[in-house]
Amino acid sequence: MVGGGIGGLAAAAGLHRVGWTVTVLEKAPEFGDVGAGISLWPNAQRCLDELGVDLGEHLAPQHDGGIRDRRGRRITRFDGAAFGRRHGRPLGAIHRRDLIAALRAAVPAASLQTGTEVTEVREDGLVRHGHTELRADLVVAADGIDSRVRHALFPHHPEPVYSGSTAFRGVAHLPGTRLSTSFDRGTEVGVLPLTGGDVYWWICSVGEPGRSAEKPEAAGWHDPIPALLAATPPEAVLHHDLHHLGTPLPTYTRGRIALLGDAAHAMPPFLGQGGCQALEDAVVLAHAVSTQDTVDAALASYDRIRRPRSQKVVRESVRMGRLGPQLTNPVAAALRTAVLKCLPATATARVGAGITGWVPPRLPRPARPRTP
Repeated sequence: MVGGGIGGLAAAAGLHRVGWTVTVLEKAPEFGDVGAGISLWPNAQRCLDELGVDLGEHLAPQHDGGIRDRRGRRITRFDGAAFGRRHGRPLGAIHRRDLIAALRAAVPAASLQTGTEVTEVREDGLVRHGHTELRADLVVAADGIDSRVRHALFPHHPEPVYSGSTAFRGVAHLPGTRLSTSFDRGTEVGVLPLTGGDVYWWICSVGEPGRSAEKPEAAGWHDPIPALLAATPPEAVLHHDLHHLGTPLPTYTRGRIALLGDAAHAMPPFLGQGGCQALEDAVVLAHAVSTQDTVDAALASYDRIRRPRSQKVVRESVRMGRLGPQLTNPVAAALRTAVLKCLPATATARVGAGITGWVPPRLPRPARPRTP
């Protein structure tokens, strides 16, 4: 695995589970807790079950909440009970560090290498890092949105594009906070309770890329948004311009290489599906290599299954951004609010069901071990 984030570790867990010997090469000096929180929709939770990843008590189920305006007036309510009945699972949230730790625990410690920068990957499975090289039956490139492996395989493919929004994220300790998404023109503020009284928050707003990374202002926003920002140390606030792979790749595989996660289909966060889709990739890849006779056949199966679905989710994420947090026209924003107010709370359980209702393939146990 080139990359030890959510996608790389999940792929390693899946391949290990079906009997392969794996090696994870992570550029950073440690598998860290970079990031804040992440939503885990039912499709992702089912994938973690198949991967044998135990989240313990770190997953925070979301029971109720809703969409509000800047002043805190309710637009529509999220019915957590109806959502759970429909999907068999609640919407979940977890701190990224806890998810990374759980994924690491599903991979043998001896398989994990940090401080290892991959300098070359060839289609025949050759991987070079430093003065070392290894040959693998399968190389999984999970090296993120700015994937060097993707660029090497598709040197003329357009690079990720700016989505039009920038985002601030953080985690604060504020027990009793409830789930909410609040809209203003061109801005979205999300509040997602984690376990132990911690709360993941984000502010996403339309603007030019590369602007100041100063802590965002909470003036004019309803409670508990000002308190959450005040409780987050400035140095703990993350700021990123939001990019996505605007031009879909023609294939996720080349030779013995499979692109996975953001390296294959980076998307804006407006559906909360970036990490979830990487987990789907990992399960489908593990299932393919455990049920197909050759690596070539397995990679063809992986590409055939994952590319249409994940690229559809990218398009839906872009569309959701334009209809939601990136909507700046006052008339259109008022119309959006009026439509949402007409939705019954139970309707929120059906939104996006075609994405969150996805069920992963079952991972069979291997008949014999293989070494990639």
